[in-house]
Amino acid sequence: MQSRTQHDPEIADTELGILRDVFRMLPNGVTVQDEQGRFLLVNDAAARQLGITVDEPAAPHSTDLAHRRETGLELLRAGRPAVVEEPVTNAAGKQVLLTTHRPVRIANRNLLLSSSVDISEQKAHEKQLFRSAYYDELTDLPSRRVIEHHANSLLQRTETHARFALAFLDIDNFKHINDYYGHATGDALLVEFAKRVGLALRASDMLSRISGDEFVLLLDPIQNEHEVAEYIDFTLQRLKAPFFIDGSEIFASTSIGVSLYPDHGHSFDLLCQNADIAMYCVKNDGKGAAAFFDAGMEREALARMKVEQSLRLSILEKRFCCAFQAKVDIRTQDIKGIEALVRLRDDEGVIQAPGTFINLAVELGLIDELTRLVLAEIVKSIDLINETFGAETSISINVAAKQAGNPEFMRSFALALEATGYPQRFMIEVTEDAFVAKTHFQDEILPIFRKLGVGISIDDFGIGYSSLSALADITADEIKIDRSFITDIHKRPRSQGILRAIESLSEALGMTVIAEGIESFEELAYLQAATKIRYAQGYYFSRPIFLEELKPPVRILSHARASTASRPLQENRSVYPRNRYRR
Repeated sequence: MQSRTQHDPEIADTELGILRDVFRMLPNGVTVQDEQGRFLLVNDAAARQLGITVDEPAAPHSTDLAHRRETGLELLRAGRPAVVEEPVTNAAGKQVLLTTHRPVRIANRNLLLSSSVDISEQKAHEKQLFRSAYYDELTDLPSRRVIEHHANSLLQRTETHARFALAFLDIDNFKHINDYYGHATGDALLVEFAKRVGLALRASDMLSRISGDEFVLLLDPIQNEHEVAEYIDFTLQRLKAPFFIDGSEIFASTSIGVSLYPDHGHSFDLLCQNADIAMYCVKNDGKGAAAFFDAGMEREALARMKVEQSLRLSILEKRFCCAFQAKVDIRTQDIKGIEALVRLRDDEGVIQAPGTFINLAVELGLIDELTRLVLAEIVKSIDLINETFGAETSISINVAAKQAGNPEFMRSFALALEATGYPQRFMIEVTEDAFVAKTHFQDEILPIFRKLGVGISIDDFGIGYSSLSALADITADEIKIDRSFITDIHKRPRSQGILRAIESLSEALGMTVIAEGIESFEELAYLQAATKIRYAQGYYFSRPIFLEELKPPVRILSHARASTASRPLQENRSVYPRNRYRR
């Protein structure tokens, strides 16, 4: 039985027209190619993708079309299908097509039927995912995963004399820079730092950002340690030049630790560990330099780990105690206040000064718990403190700059002070960094303590990142001039000038000045004769004393005040004998 179309040519022509229109309007690009490479059929989508005209598809008008033609001829000759990705450039820009080629035989002719779909968005998304997984978003440097893979491939080389170097680079005091200038400037610094380090790298070298301000540099190949030392020194010199960011001139020194393969390890992890150890040795020795790993550094790292473990255990077991040092009125010998100084009793019961553990506690994130232990010790002993120093005496507690910039801790600490029932007795001592850095302390934290009546003291003034002009924006009650300005003040005219400037500005701003670290009669005599400073603290008056040494009948400086009224101050007349404990 024959169909209607065979009897009715008009119907056949109509259906053929419909099929032709459907073919042209298909959303995917479709082409039909013969064995001579001619494009017999091209629909509208394929024409847009390949940049050709539907009515004249035979001539290759573009490189992309010529590539499609050659690919088609190869597949027709081989008689096999294929699925390929094709990058093309057309009026819409650069695109990626996923094309399915299928050889077919129609009317005794070998033809290639090709269908293409635009996957540009998918490829862009895949590329974005790849870069986020393997490249640092800020600096566009390879991630740790990439440099580790590259190093492992080098470790698998068969050449017996192959050598490479791995260097850890860390920007010194980056947190201070971030806090002072803001995170946007800190990020810009990281970008410029990466560009500067990467200036002289070879194609075979690799620079990676592995975290915050830490970078890893892989140098391959190398001949010897001397060659690496020369390059690292060259890099250090280049990094000493200031960075100009958003109108600010920023100096950012760098500490670098270097390990060599195979001298310092046969695995990526060990080489990284040893380069990291060398870098931290540089930081402990003063920063801004470079060092190659050696076995002695490993011993130091193990010793540091032992100290870390001991510190954590000491906090867990509450093996800390407080020593108290008086702040004395140098005119009347009255005690203005006391400062609580934390001390550690080690396993043998020996008292350790804070210099051996405070910085480590800050670094390890243990300083908050340590500060809470100090407050608990004060509250437990408040009756003895009152009987010894007087119930009106202020009590100072040191708070690290990192803590001062942490709103969560400072709010909880304010609540703890309020819970004592006498928050107005307390004075919080923070370094000037807490005020001048762009943190929450000045705007958010300070008002909370002001409302409670807690005093604010600037500790170790003059050795941080601020200047005298910074005092104009600081609302503190007390400023403690660092001992470095007081030592032998009677012999140092330049320090005397600085002292007078600080004194005058502090007086104008209504802040009490305290001279730290008075240890000699000459220092005290100069302050009494040449300045208006009323208060001081130091071994000349009193060493830090422990609670077990505090006996209620003792009245600090009581007999000294009685004798002062009738005779001049005598040299070396200290209330407490000196000993080895220094703040």
